[in-house]
Amino acid sequence: MRETTNKRHHAASQEGTATQQPQLETQLGQMPEWNLDDLYPGPQSKQLLADLERADRSTAAFETMYKGKLAALAAGKDPGEHLGIALQAYEKIADVMGRLGAYAGLYYYSNMADPERAKFFGDMQEKLTNFNKRLLFFGLELNKIDDDLLDQAAEQEPLKRFKPWLRELRKEKPYQLDDKCEELFHEKAVTGRAAWTRLFSETMTGLRFDVNGEKLALEPTLNKLLDPDGAVRKAAAMALAKTLGENQRLLTLITNTLAKDKEISDRWRGFEDVADSRHLANSVERPVVEALEQAVRAAYPRISHRYYALKAQWMGTSQLEFWDRNAPLPEEPKRLYSWDEARRIVLDAYAGFAPEMADIARQFFDKAWIDAPVREGKSPGAFAHPTVPSAHPYVLLNYQGKARDVMTLAHELGHGVHQVLANVQGPLMAPTPLTLAETASVFGEMLTFKKMLSEAKDPIERKVMLASKVEDMINTVVRQIAFYTFERKLHTARREGELTSEQIGELWMSVQGESLGPAIRLGEGYQVFWSYIPHFINSPFYVYAYAFGDCLVNSLYAVYEQAEAGFAEKYFDMLRAGGSKHHSELLAPFGLDASDPAFWQKGLAVIEGMIDELEAMT
Repeated sequence: MRETTNKRHHAASQEGTATQQPQLETQLGQMPEWNLDDLYPGPQSKQLLADLERADRSTAAFETMYKGKLAALAAGKDPGEHLGIALQAYEKIADVMGRLGAYAGLYYYSNMADPERAKFFGDMQEKLTNFNKRLLFFGLELNKIDDDLLDQAAEQEPLKRFKPWLRELRKEKPYQLDDKCEELFHEKAVTGRAAWTRLFSETMTGLRFDVNGEKLALEPTLNKLLDPDGAVRKAAAMALAKTLGENQRLLTLITNTLAKDKEISDRWRGFEDVADSRHLANSVERPVVEALEQAVRAAYPRISHRYYALKAQWMGTSQLEFWDRNAPLPEEPKRLYSWDEARRIVLDAYAGFAPEMADIARQFFDKAWIDAPVREGKSPGAFAHPTVPSAHPYVLLNYQGKARDVMTLAHELGHGVHQVLANVQGPLMAPTPLTLAETASVFGEMLTFKKMLSEAKDPIERKVMLASKVEDMINTVVRQIAFYTFERKLHTARREGELTSEQIGELWMSVQGESLGPAIRLGEGYQVFWSYIPHFINSPFYVYAYAFGDCLVNSLYAVYEQAEAGFAEKYFDMLRAGGSKHHSELLAPFGLDASDPAFWQKGLAVIEGMIDELEAMT
């Protein structure tokens, strides 16, 4: 997730209740809307209903076949064969259920204002939760098997193929509860966390912001913060502040409830730090994340403070209002990139790196795997959904023709390419930890930026492009680490009691002041801007993954620029690995080590170097 229009999140059918503004649609050209038929032809299709029945039947049969019997299989003859066959069956079930869940989500996020879609999504969540309850025993029982027995079994086929999955499963062992508790936690999630996150999503989709008499949804309102007219930016900021302020009671209640829900779960499972469960899910060690956070916070004065002071100078003032933080520069050309231009730019950039990368990305355009236009009720932001290996990913955008939208397209297609390549690992090992999932997306952005920069025709154009890239990097690295720091403060404080809107706003303002520096005036209204950021609700502590990925790619790209032939092959091998390897294994072929504090300094130095160049231009 990124603030402004570059909100990136993973999470939507073809019909929409409204179209994009006709004038803008004409300027941008015909844009694709995805076709979900590769998953299912419709929510009541024979194929979907058959898969629901199949999931019901297979989960019941799997439970009958294996529940209470895994320890005996591990201790018996040919344990690798019998446990491997069980895991193969489990993987097939995961593919069917993953397909059902992916379709329900994509169909719903395509028009969240439609009550029929909302009901379908909710009903599917309940059904899948019930099916999953039958499978819950499997991971729990595997983790009760003696380590030596399981290790020996994992040297035999077909269990051997699943060793990376078992390795990650074993990491959860210290935080595993007894079977009944796990079953209760799982079953109540649909009326607990899932219900509250759905309430947040539907609330944000339904909000309208009055910008100079025009009632806009969240995404177009945020886009106004990029308008060349300062009065429009201010009006949008005030509209955001007003409507978010009017909804603070509900948004604060949602935040308090979910923070408490997380605290209960963490306490029962024995997690010490508020973010430890996220680190476990990301397969990254706490000291690595702490080193990243400390390095970025120490660099605030050298990066964000310095850049915003420079931008204020360009804008003819000593201090920028908060709504001017992402304003276009005075000399920035007022141009829109048509959809066809965006497609050409990104595919050319990808092809310049490796034709295979462009060939994979081209499928998203040619086969209707992208939903690009802004529509009433459509989920805001952008995401790439991997669905399941037996199908293919889908990309959602809210494309409005800005240069940042071109970068968003490059970003999400990077995810898409990664997901296509990782599908060879199968349903259980294709998913990539968030820290590494951002690598391909940010690398795709960097390729596109370098391509556009190389085509810059004059110093002014180069300056504008460099400034835009620096702002994106600040939004990805500085802002996301500030968001992470804010979340840490919020969840820590929530352990002492419920927080008021004012208290949360104070935490937000203190962290934002530290990260943005004195050149940004955080005026009245900004204290509620925390409340529209979906990852605080949907995926606590997700945000540091963006900073991790951006700094990693900065270092990786430096290796690429200096590398001889063979870099692309190693890069594709890294993407194909999916979640089957630890970050240390994946980065070793490039001579990179995320556990080394100097690693983060290398990534941050790339941003500093761009600011140096901008200062020299000034």
